[in-house]
Amino acid sequence: MSDHKDPQSPVPSPVFPQDKKWDFKKRDGIYESDVTALVRRMLEDESIREDQRAAWERWRNDPSGLQR
Repeated sequence: MSDHKDPQSPVPSPVFPQDKKWDFKKRDGIYESDVTALVRRMLEDESIREDQRAAWERWRNDPSGLQR
């Protein structure tokens, strides 16, 4: 069996406990919403960042979005 991964196969999305609390802090000196601070904090997690990168690549390379 080969260790080669198919680049088209989706990366499994990370799963976190339902009661996971994200400790986020807004930036000082500028306006930042709670949502922006939370997303910025979540993207610091390598598994989430990789999942979002893979989702973006799938969406960007999907030819069905170009068809009418």
